[in-house]
Parts: sequence; structure tokens; C-alpha cells
Amino acid sequence: MTEPVVRTPLSRWPSGEGPRERLLALGPSDLSTAQLLAVLLRTGGRAGQTALELARALLAHFGGATELAHASPEELQAIPGLGPAGAAVIAAALELGLRVNHGTRKHRRAFRSAADAAEYVVPRLAHLRKEHFVALLLDGKNRLIRQVRISEGSLTSSVVHPREAFLPAVRSSAAAVIFAHNHPSGDPTPSREDLSITEQLRQAGQILGISVLDHLVVGAGEYRSLAEEGLLSGGAAESSVMQRTYDSGHWEGLM
Repeated sequence: MTEPVVRTPLSRWPSGEGPRERLLALGPSDLSTAQLLAVLLRTGGRAGQTALELARALLAHFGGATELAHASPEELQAIPGLGPAGAAVIAAALELGLRVNHGTRKHRRAFRSAADAAEYVVPRLAHLRKEHFVALLLDGKNRLIRQVRISEGSLTSSVVHPREAFLPAVRSSAAAVIFAHNHPSGDPTPSREDLSITEQLRQAGQILGISVLDHLVVGAGEYRSLAEEGLLSGGAAESSVMQRTYDSGHWEGLM
């Protein structure tokens, strides 16, 4: 017979020892990252497993809270003991944290250069084991509306289609986008496929009236900016304009 799953909820932990009780008594800042996760999980997922043990297993698997924050629900559910409900709770909580960190609409982060974009995307993409293609949706002042994941897996024209790439931008009334993807190999050198897809996206953006400001290729802690290298343009004249704006330290005038 299959062994029944026996879970230990936080409510049955010895008095004063549970993460929830510590949070209520001392405040969330007094809890470790694993304890905070345990409060979200409430129970362990396997026989005899506590919520804290499951939380520690999650952090160990992904390598810390930063990496965990960028795990997909599918990746979370791959952890033994964590089902769809627990994965959904963690994904929702971490997304809320990211949104609070990004600030309110009035204080949204602005991107004026490739370095600004790299500072944002490199920590989020460099560690990923699979290739992720994302878009930063910007308003008319180059301020971040939100980041969206367009695709996951090998970067091909069949995976990154302009229709899917620009749909979130259209829905969010974005004025401009910055695309970025990682190379799990660690080498940020743009491939021929990278350049081809970028040109397709640039042309689609022109038709839609949404400026494609850049496409960053992220490696192991480093990046290449296609716009900065003059590779995001429809011709020599446009390339020189792009380069001048980078020399002045911002993208103003491209909108």
C-alpha cells in the first residue's frame, strides 16, 4: 500500500516555535527566508515533512531567494512535495514582492541606456539554465511598466513570433520595448538567429508604432547590446542616430 501523506501544519507546531507565531510576535523582519517561505507553504508536502523543511529544500534547489523569485510555476512544481497550490502561492507572493520593489507608477524605473537595461536584466537572466526571451514594456518616458516573458527554450523564429512578442506591449499601451534573452552557455555573442529575429521585431515595431529600443543578449554576468553595437537598425543612417543617442547617454529622440 502507498504510505499515507502525513503533513505537519504550522498550527500544530510547539507553542512559540512556529514561523507564523514568530512573525506575529516579532515581525517578519525577524524571520529567515526559509521561515517566511514556511509561513506561505503552511504544511510540508511529503510524509513527516514540515513546511520549514520544504522551504529549505526549495532554497537549496534554486540556490537562494533571488533565483527562486524567477522560477516558473512549472519549475516550482518539480520540487518533491510541492503541488500546484503551493507553487501558485509562492509565485504570487514573489511576484508581489517584485512589483513592490519596482515601485509605484510615479516612481517607476526609467531606462536611458543599454547600461540601465543591463543592470536590470542581467541579474534576472544570467543564472537561468534555459534560454528565456523577455520584454521590458516602457511608457512614453522610458519608464518600466512591467517585464513579461515571451518564450522559454531555444531562440528560433517559430518560438519568438512578432505577434506574441508585441501582444503584451499592445495590451499595456507601451510606447517602447527592450527585448532581452540569455545564452545559458555564458557567451553573450549574438548569433545569426538573434540578429534575424531582432530585425523582424524591429520591423514589426515600426508597423505597430512601438519603438524597439534595444535587444540585449545576456551571458555569464555580461551582456551585448545590439543597439549599442549598431546592429538594431534598418540602415546606416538610422544606425548612426542610434549610436549618437548612446554617446549622449540616453534614448531620447528615438520615440
